[in-house]
Amino acid sequence: MGRAVTVATCALNQWALDFEGNLERIFRSIDIAKSKGARYRLGPELEICGYGCSDHFYESDTLLHSFQVLEKLLESPATQDIICDVGMPVMHRNVRYNCRVIFLNKKILLIRPKISLANSGNYRELRWFTPWSKARHVEEYFLPRIIQEVTGQESVPFGDAVLATKDTCLGTEICEELWAPNSPHIEMGLDGVEIFTNSSGSHHVLRKAHARVDLVNSATAKNGGIYILANQKGCDGDRLYYDGCAMISMNGETVAQGSQFSLDDVEVLVATLDLEDVRSYRAEISSRNLAASKVNPYPRVKVNFALSCPDDLAVPTCMPIQWRHHSPEEEISLGPACWLWDYLRRSKQAGFLLPLSGGIDSSATACIVYSMCHQVCLAVKNGNADVLADARRIVNDGTYIPEDPREFCKRVLTTCYMASENSSQDTCNRAKLLAEQIGSYHISLNIDAAVTVVVKIFSVVTGRTPKFFVYGGSSRESLALQNVQARIRMVLAYLFAQLTLWARGMPGGLLVLGTANVDESLRGYLTKYDCSSADINPIGGISKTDLKSFIQYCIENFQLTALRSIMSAPPTAELEPLVDGQVAQTDEADMGMTYAELSIYGKLRKIGKAGPYSMFCKLIDIWKEIFTPREVASKVKHFFRMYSVNRHKMTTLTPSYHAENYSPEDNRFDLRPFLYNISWSWQFRCIDKQVSKLEKKEGISVAEDVD
Repeated sequence: MGRAVTVATCALNQWALDFEGNLERIFRSIDIAKSKGARYRLGPELEICGYGCSDHFYESDTLLHSFQVLEKLLESPATQDIICDVGMPVMHRNVRYNCRVIFLNKKILLIRPKISLANSGNYRELRWFTPWSKARHVEEYFLPRIIQEVTGQESVPFGDAVLATKDTCLGTEICEELWAPNSPHIEMGLDGVEIFTNSSGSHHVLRKAHARVDLVNSATAKNGGIYILANQKGCDGDRLYYDGCAMISMNGETVAQGSQFSLDDVEVLVATLDLEDVRSYRAEISSRNLAASKVNPYPRVKVNFALSCPDDLAVPTCMPIQWRHHSPEEEISLGPACWLWDYLRRSKQAGFLLPLSGGIDSSATACIVYSMCHQVCLAVKNGNADVLADARRIVNDGTYIPEDPREFCKRVLTTCYMASENSSQDTCNRAKLLAEQIGSYHISLNIDAAVTVVVKIFSVVTGRTPKFFVYGGSSRESLALQNVQARIRMVLAYLFAQLTLWARGMPGGLLVLGTANVDESLRGYLTKYDCSSADINPIGGISKTDLKSFIQYCIENFQLTALRSIMSAPPTAELEPLVDGQVAQTDEADMGMTYAELSIYGKLRKIGKAGPYSMFCKLIDIWKEIFTPREVASKVKHFFRMYSVNRHKMTTLTPSYHAENYSPEDNRFDLRPFLYNISWSWQFRCIDKQVSKLEKKEGISVAEDVD
């Protein structure tokens, strides 16, 4: 009959510029796809060179090596008798394009350039590539000689076309094109394309997966068809974690779902689907058929190949499934853990060092490392040879098998409690107990001697000795003394990261983990070059509110009872003197705002694109039951003053796992000045005028301005 098609998509943990490793993973995915009977294999966006090459895309070497990898793929027997769809950069008439190269049996069928480029948030594709703007137009592309020698082709079609096989028609989308308001699948579907493919480089953000799944399913719900999505997975060299989620959908329903978080470098989904289900689904949609009768046709590349077999009546086809989404707490447990594992194994380091203060942030970071250890042990138990080999290299033991997460954690995580005279015994005990429960190698030390020496140097030079505010010093003196403690902790963290394993007679060094959350970074509530300055930070894109929920998740799922007292304690930096042996300093009092308020400010500032005046206008409605307009104005002004005073700290922010769309990360996501006029005189005056109008309307005595 020739109606049951078997197709494969995959999620690959590709690495920018790792051409050898990328090629090996592509070959593995093709082998798996063929072994499961697939006749078409789809891979992630730019899988040959890696999505995150950034300015390396400018280099001719990147183009050259991509074609060299393509040559290996074309000439290999492994790619015979299956349509292979791979991603790589291609220069056509001196213009660089982000392309899909589709080939079969040593012949390139089509090079399809990306039409809609991702150029917002973390994405800067327009910096390196040009979108293909000639709809339904194909040009002649002259192949490099190394490819001509394999294919025997001098030129191939390049442009916006679809493939017509013996039994169906396939059309290509690339990542952003699915998210665009005028997605190509709409017109392609009207022109008779039955199978849509999408090669993505889509990163993880908390609570985002459902949006991607809904888009894929909706792509065929109104128009019918089969939609196949491939995605990058893992950390390919920067702040993003690509979360897989390869999937196959038909007529608006998911039929195959890949994992969102996994330590498997290669994951392949295969589905067998009945083309007649697409045709019958479309048959009764009269509005679709009327539009199809008027559509401007796509150029078709004829392919003498079928995705189905002639005798397929007895071939079972896939049925719809219910997509299972992770909770935000599970996402925090799994996403950053997988990101840490990729960073650890690819950096060739021997583990992590974590300054563990006994507070929520550092404890959440410790729990993420512990979750990573769980994932490693589970992957090894399930037969993942790559993870086992990496674990053995990291711990420097060729016979080691990680079976117990606590035992593995002791090998790869060193925690360090750095006490001062301002530290309480409670936080010391909490840090120690949590370290015992997760199994980390724990160190306790006191930094007072180092702090005294540094302050003494200042006193000798200037003849003045600074004092804390509670001892009669100024706020400036007090802040400086707090910063000395914080910065000495950073120096000691790196010293112990470099030499702890040496002192224990073990090889290698440790990566220092940072523990500043996204809200503290937004407010600037951190010391520049303190323990927030680290190699990487797994929680830097996560809010305090979500971290608290994650801590509760760890109590329930990892049985880490030490976290209960950490949850109940008020967050504190413990940098000011104790009062009667008890902590008097708290984070929210220091900041002049709550963490819940900070999350709201952050979302309005970044996601809502709100400046001071717009934020005030929105918040007087949101907070109308709890604050007066004058109180809202005061809060908004205080936030923007503190945000602008501290924005310079974002220029040195530790590279962090990107998990929130209101992240203030200065590298490429949140591009702002770091020197502001912190008076915001014009903006604040607009707020004052509005407050006066509102108070006059309510019959309240009007003050001159708002603090």
